[in-house]
Amino acid sequence: MAQAERVVLVTGSSEGGIGYALCQEFDKQGCIVYASARRLEAIASLPESVHKIALDVTSLESCESAVKRIIAEQGRIDVLVNNAGMGGVGAMLDVDVESDKGAKATFETNVWAPIRLSKVVAPHMVEAGSGLIINIGSIVGNIPTPWAGVYAASKAALHSMTETLRMEVEGFGIKVMLVAPGAITSNFGTKHKESLTLPDDSLYQQVKDMIYKRADISQTPGRTTPAPVLAKQIVACALRRPTPARYYTGGANSWLFWIFERLPRPLVWMVLRRSLGTDRVKPLRAKRA
Repeated sequence: MAQAERVVLVTGSSEGGIGYALCQEFDKQGCIVYASARRLEAIASLPESVHKIALDVTSLESCESAVKRIIAEQGRIDVLVNNAGMGGVGAMLDVDVESDKGAKATFETNVWAPIRLSKVVAPHMVEAGSGLIINIGSIVGNIPTPWAGVYAASKAALHSMTETLRMEVEGFGIKVMLVAPGAITSNFGTKHKESLTLPDDSLYQQVKDMIYKRADISQTPGRTTPAPVLAKQIVACALRRPTPARYYTGGANSWLFWIFERLPRPLVWMVLRRSLGTDRVKPLRAKRA
């Protein structure tokens, strides 16, 4: 198959994010690109050459409808990019585990949605005897950080399932690639901060400033990689032969986390404690004698 003819589906393609930049770059490389988002207006500014479809990755019906349309129009899907994601900032003891809008929503979008859509797309790839599934993870999926436990846990789960999926579909001729970026300048980072809510009764009011610092850390000026730069790197790898199984890419602190993975974990904890303020957490009241 000619490289220029590859049919690509990207989730989470809203303007200002990694998915948006990926759609632009795949389009530049001559691919047939389907950008998707819950709201079509969020992707309306993409080039006319990019197909735009409404897709809610948390809905099986929506996933099946989108894939059915692409197959009807193109006959195949060569590359699936599971990019849609949701943040989750805050202390673990403040996590909302009861409602569907808290931690459950983060896992629904970051973990179950990629599996859901992969299940819908994979049979068509199996029939074709080829295909590529790209899951967008995070460096915190390997090294979790304070004040981002739910997000890190969801990405760790995605990383693990990506590794398993890779081994299980290789025999069908399907490749699976994991991307674990560092800090990337995008609207996702802004939404990540907006997702933070510190309860009035939080035990961590004393380090509130550090929690908000963690929420904003991926958007620190001068310490992030622009989404288009990341997208160019990902697309180059996706279209390369052979396709890399695991691709760690740019973004502030990505090199540091590469080192963290190779250091004794207690040393890593010490660094993170000091840099993100958990060493400032003190008893709220003196113990009784």
